[in-house]
Amino acid sequence: MKITIVAGARPNFMKIAPIIHAIKGAQKDGKDIHFRLVHTGQHYDKKMSGDFFEELSIPEPDANLEAGGGTQAEQTAAIMVRFEQELLQNPTDLVLVVGDVTSTMACAISARKLHIEVAHVEAGIRSGDLSMPEEINRLVTDSITNYFFTTTESAGENLVKSGISQKSIFFVGNTMIDTLKAQESRFVKPSFWNTYNLEPDEYFVITLHRPSNVDNEFQLGELIAVMEQNANELPVIFPVHPRTKDRLKSFGIKINNIKLVDPMSYLEFNYLVKHAKGVITDSGGITEETTVMGVPCMTLRSTTERPETCTIGTNELLGTHPEALKAALKTLLSGSWKDGSIPPLWDGKAAERIVDVLLKLS
Repeated sequence: MKITIVAGARPNFMKIAPIIHAIKGAQKDGKDIHFRLVHTGQHYDKKMSGDFFEELSIPEPDANLEAGGGTQAEQTAAIMVRFEQELLQNPTDLVLVVGDVTSTMACAISARKLHIEVAHVEAGIRSGDLSMPEEINRLVTDSITNYFFTTTESAGENLVKSGISQKSIFFVGNTMIDTLKAQESRFVKPSFWNTYNLEPDEYFVITLHRPSNVDNEFQLGELIAVMEQNANELPVIFPVHPRTKDRLKSFGIKINNIKLVDPMSYLEFNYLVKHAKGVITDSGGITEETTVMGVPCMTLRSTTERPETCTIGTNELLGTHPEALKAALKTLLSGSWKDGSIPPLWDGKAAERIVDVLLKLS
């Protein structure tokens, strides 16, 4: 069986790594399964792509489509055209896409138009918010996918409600958590740990990149002010997404106590998260990692495609009003944050289950 695995953006890399390792394990056991790794180039900053191949022991891609930059429409078109050529030149039995980034949708479309079957890892998650580009990517990808690998039972229920046959849905768990568990012993202190005199459970981490939080000058300024005024004088570490950095500069927002740092490697960032008192974010994947590591998490969004991080895990969905963040920080600092647990099958073995299914399908 020949499989083409697609990676395009930072979250993809953590999700494909354990699948690649599981395929290699199956090969050692004499199984007839082979993969070709295609990097679309959607993210081309080294901290957001190259480092992940090195840190997670992923082989260098067999092809890099170099389709980064441009508007979402331009990027989608570039990926589709270049991936179509990739598939014509390198025939495959199955295209495996992960997550919900532009590359996920674009490569799924190109594959299906060539009558190649598609498997979607992390299928079925839904926020219900069509203002999120990722939600559109999810809906389009799942509407044309052949095989659906889900992280939760609720994701499978979403697919069934949309008319997908239960026979095509496989509840396997979360490959991002596979990577987290496999790499946890290798987490390393960030280079600035001693510079900022950080101590475990004595600092906060914040990440912001969504337009609803960073494209409005008042909103972004108020969130920064709430963090500076309500962190109980604990250090606040802010790995700044390039988009957010541009907004802070263009708005002229003054930073007093928050420590701005460059985007971090996977191993450094997760060391920082693991030992934090709490995390403030508008990301989705980080809420999964904090849930498994038992770290309080505050999500500055009105919707989430990962409700299990709230109903089972350590995450709380706050909305985007800065006053909600103020109240959540007060709860956390008072020692009243909820205890969380780990969702079913988030046990580090999702990739093995995926490869077992792929072998049966072949």
